[in-house]
Amino acid sequence: MPDQPWNESGFVTLPRWMDKARCHELLSVLGGDGTTLRRNLLREFPAIRDMISSELAPQLQPWGLTVFFPVRALFFDKTPDANWKVAWHQDLSIAVAERRDVPGLTGWSLKEGVWHVQPPASVLEQMITLRLHLDDCGPDNGPLKVIPGSHREGRLSRERIEWWKTHGEIVECHVPAGGALLMRPLLLHSSSPATKPLHRRVLHVEFAAEPLPAELWWAEERSSATTEDLNLLTPAPTI
Repeated sequence: MPDQPWNESGFVTLPRWMDKARCHELLSVLGGDGTTLRRNLLREFPAIRDMISSELAPQLQPWGLTVFFPVRALFFDKTPDANWKVAWHQDLSIAVAERRDVPGLTGWSLKEGVWHVQPPASVLEQMITLRLHLDDCGPDNGPLKVIPGSHREGRLSRERIEWWKTHGEIVECHVPAGGALLMRPLLLHSSSPATKPLHRRVLHVEFAAEPLPAELWWAEERSSATTEDLNLLTPAPTI
């Protein structure tokens, strides 16, 4: 894990990550039809995959994250009709190319044709998640809540999750449109329903630094781009 101060807390909010005009371009592709959840963005939207690799990944470098590549991307929107609550949890699953019954892997599931599995904590500790906010997210929008430092214990038992909920500091992550949240997957996090639900659209990208062990492949290592090219996503300057 890179030697950066924010690794002690496991997260950092960055209020200016992408130009708002660029956010609107992304929304016209990802959020223009009322969809509240999209999976497999790296496979289904080649231009977005290229944008993540060429624009978002290089911006990780000032935070000590120099060799990371995207392995999964999701889009979700919290609206009046999809105003969900998420309990305290760690992100324990990764997307892989195929199922292989390798020791140390648990919780296999198939989501929209892609295998997901829970790897050892050592794999998750080498990953980083970028949540790019495409709308303003304040206290009324059901923001993400995190417990700083909870990622440092690895995979937590139910008892340890309850301990952290009682003894840890709970921080709400308020992020403006065009801002981002960087976080470790093992950081405990949750969110409440929005009290004034409008839109809370987020591009969620998971990055890894290394190939998977034991003849496993990240799902995107073996995917092929077969969907239409979205030419409206033209290059934008780094913010």
